[in-house]
Amino acid sequence: MRGGERCLDVFLSLYPAADIFTLFHVPGKTNQRIDQRVKKVSFLNRIPMAQKLYRLLLPFYPLAIRQFSFEGYDLVISLSHAAAKNVQVPQGTPHIVYCFTPMRYIWDQARSYFGIVTPLLWPIILLLRGWDRRGAERPTAFVAISRFIAARIRCFYQRSSAVIFPPVDTAWISPQQEDKQGEAFLWAGALVPYKRPDLVVAAFNQLGVTLWVVGDGPERKRLQEIAGPNIHFLGRLSDQDLADRYRRCRALIFPGVEDFGMIPIECMAAGRPIIGLDKGGLVDSLNGVKHWKYSDKSDVIAIGQPSGVFIRSAAKDSLEELLKSIRFFIAHESSFKSRDLVGQAERFSPHHFAEQWNELLMRCGLMHLLVELP
Repeated sequence: MRGGERCLDVFLSLYPAADIFTLFHVPGKTNQRIDQRVKKVSFLNRIPMAQKLYRLLLPFYPLAIRQFSFEGYDLVISLSHAAAKNVQVPQGTPHIVYCFTPMRYIWDQARSYFGIVTPLLWPIILLLRGWDRRGAERPTAFVAISRFIAARIRCFYQRSSAVIFPPVDTAWISPQQEDKQGEAFLWAGALVPYKRPDLVVAAFNQLGVTLWVVGDGPERKRLQEIAGPNIHFLGRLSDQDLADRYRRCRALIFPGVEDFGMIPIECMAAGRPIIGLDKGGLVDSLNGVKHWKYSDKSDVIAIGQPSGVFIRSAAKDSLEELLKSIRFFIAHESSFKSRDLVGQAERFSPHHFAEQWNELLMRCGLMHLLVELP
């Protein structure tokens, strides 16, 4: 249940009779509600090891997504980070794309995903770009999960989009009751390069203060080898254990460029602040202090109910900027209040999401499809 699946689950709560069409599905990997609503899975799902090798199947996505039929449906919603928006719906059927991102595999991060074989794949990538751009012309409306993604949609598809932040259900997280210092700093997520766990480990090797690393991924072994004794790798945790770490941490470190980022919202719901990069989707969700803009830093937090500290993104030395932001936070740690952080997280509740979704439906002339507010 990562970010996309959590969004899907909220959509199912708004449309409990909806059917799910998907390229890939492994029963039991998400939750029972999602499993029960899956009506059609593409032929790609039957290929051995497909769930691990799905990126290598990219050339077959156009054929697979074309196999789905949506006759008889009064609304199609595609939750898309790759091919879902490219479905073909019957004429007159509204199709709204809730876009997590334009497909990174074929646009700006092809080399990151395919490495040294990228030049060999370039003809296929160019063909897929043409297919992807044509598919983006058809939907009734695009909805971006952040202003950062809205800019990417304009760049690659030349489409405007509404911005509706993802619903973040934090009912499973109870906030800390007192404004007191936590036990350790926290990093949480998949241990993959673009999330910059290496930067966090390097910073805390220098600082020597306690860091909890929650999550797993291909970088874990390498990071454990270079991490000091103050850095503790906890692996994957249950929701209950993760909520406990949120409450007990001093702050969440979030130095990567994310399309949106649900983990910071969850941590704020627990009453704990964020130290995150001043770039990407976090700019929309974090009321952060840009400490480098102030010559007198003693009074910076007095104004506004901040929910964290930004890391300057424009500088060349990322490690030094991360260290500056952590040190600034430590100097002003007592100024961050749990009630302000919880209030910031509530802006992204499923109820607020449903309100904005209904506003979108009304703008599209789809008043008969309004959802009940949770």
